[in-house]
Amino acid sequence: MSIAFSSGVPDAAQDEKTTDEVTIGEMARDFDVSLRTLRFYEHRGLLSPRRAGASRFYGPADRKRLQTVLKGKQLGFTLTEIRDLLAGPNSVGEMDIEETLGAQQILDQVHHLERQRDEIDAAIARLRATYQRRAGDHASQ
Repeated sequence: MSIAFSSGVPDAAQDEKTTDEVTIGEMARDFDVSLRTLRFYEHRGLLSPRRAGASRFYGPADRKRLQTVLKGKQLGFTLTEIRDLLAGPNSVGEMDIEETLGAQQILDQVHHLERQRDEIDAAIARLRATYQRRAGDHASQ
């Protein structure tokens, strides 16, 4: 039988953490992102966790903002564009990012993504042609 003894000194970080907040590690795990990503988003002004010494604590608003940032990235927006959407007159708040986009923003983003897709398709075609040419060169040797 094992008996655990408490030193009687509370863990300072846990003592300062409120129940609706999570640590950077918990936030990273919950959203499947790296600690570095969270720190980068904070540096870019997309997240603003509460700081207690070297510790970062993320509340419900931070969780919503990160969810919005990740959804914006899924939709192909840059971090600057996402920050502008978060700060704009139709800011996301509690709404889904897609619901805050204007019709022109949607069309512009669709055109942007289609151009990117065309560029990717062209790059794939060039690489396949190069591969086929080289495979043919090796077969004839």
